[in-house]
Amino acid sequence: MTHYHFVGIKGSGMSSLAQIMHDLSHEVQGSDIDQYVFTEVALKNKGIKVLPFSAENIHEGMTVIQGNAFPDTHEEIVRARDLNLEIIRYHDFLAHVINQYTSVAVTGAHGKTSTTGLLSHVMNGDKKTSFLIGDGTGLGIPASDYFAFEACEYRRHFLSYHPDYAIMTNVDFDHPDYFKDIDDVFSAFQEMAANVKKAIIAWGGDEYLRKLSADVPIYYYGLDSENDIYAQNIQISDVGTQFDVYIKGQYYDTFLSPQYGDHNILNALAVIAVCYFEGLDVENIKEALETFGGVKRRFNETELGDQVLVDDYAHHPREINATIESARKKYPNKKVISVFQPHTFTRTKAFLDEFAESLSESDHVFLCDIFGSIRENSGELTIQDLIDRIDGAELISEDTVDQLDDYPSAVILFMGAGDIQKVLRAYTAHAGKISEF
Repeated sequence: MTHYHFVGIKGSGMSSLAQIMHDLSHEVQGSDIDQYVFTEVALKNKGIKVLPFSAENIHEGMTVIQGNAFPDTHEEIVRARDLNLEIIRYHDFLAHVINQYTSVAVTGAHGKTSTTGLLSHVMNGDKKTSFLIGDGTGLGIPASDYFAFEACEYRRHFLSYHPDYAIMTNVDFDHPDYFKDIDDVFSAFQEMAANVKKAIIAWGGDEYLRKLSADVPIYYYGLDSENDIYAQNIQISDVGTQFDVYIKGQYYDTFLSPQYGDHNILNALAVIAVCYFEGLDVENIKEALETFGGVKRRFNETELGDQVLVDDYAHHPREINATIESARKKYPNKKVISVFQPHTFTRTKAFLDEFAESLSESDHVFLCDIFGSIRENSGELTIQDLIDRIDGAELISEDTVDQLDDYPSAVILFMGAGDIQKVLRAYTAHAGKISEF
């Protein structure tokens, strides 16, 4: 048994990995900021100690896992170096863990977390599968056959991994604080393709992924017959989305997903493809798909009277489009109201016009102040720059959530990668008080 200390344990990947090592009977603790982060709930539920940052947390005999957001000058890292402890970066440690299993990496600019959550759930319907999901969820199952994990392209960290399979959901320009342009992003994915051992499952509708080259087979999935894996006869009902799956031109089976939107069908196709190539039992795959309840902060719904409140991590224009599409398809008779908090100043600046275009697909838009990050907490622009680009958009905060009372039977989408949940909680509390009178 090893004693691990995670520096930045509330980070979504770090939280997941800490849980995995705890499940595999190692001693685990970690440190982070005092402010509430949704990922800490699972840590505390498993009895994992979460401490405030302090050099005093570091002791002889520990192995220190260093979160990617934290520099070598961090006080705990300095202390660990003084004690000659082993210090391993998050992505390097995860690379070591996955090599013990048949591994499936899920990567892409968007859809990683939802696809990884679905993959881990469906594969566990037939074979033991440990998993690491970017919503702060991790599970280490002793004697697992497989390991499903989210592989982030940021700073090319995913190049540390050599998975058996890779699902590539799309290539898009994001992380403008690191990548120069879309071609720089694609070059990272091309490098990643060279690391894959068995096969790549890639979305056929992405012009960049269609240019991909690799020494292993590349199977494309999509919604038309030009792909190796595709869906036909798509039917939407009050229980979800049903579709037929064809693989290499041959009918495979009919599947039912409780989710809505084309992006969820695409995620399912990628997962079904991996299961097919690994020879998993199709009946178990079908049953598991039907019982998937989603992942944290991905279209998580709460009913409040006739309103439907949705908590979603969408923080890029394409993700916003997908979330609005899901709401339109699931609730065709309701208005869709967006409450959006931009995440980081560089991303907001880079996609200012695209954010405006995506959010304008809503019936009305409310905007919160821009949320910074550990790396970046200020910028040249303000939320007013985005408000000015959207007709009728209004500013909202925890103190002004009563504006949402004007939409008593709408779907209200609370979207963002920062602390947008504070606004959601404030409105839920406000609405609860209103209903008491």
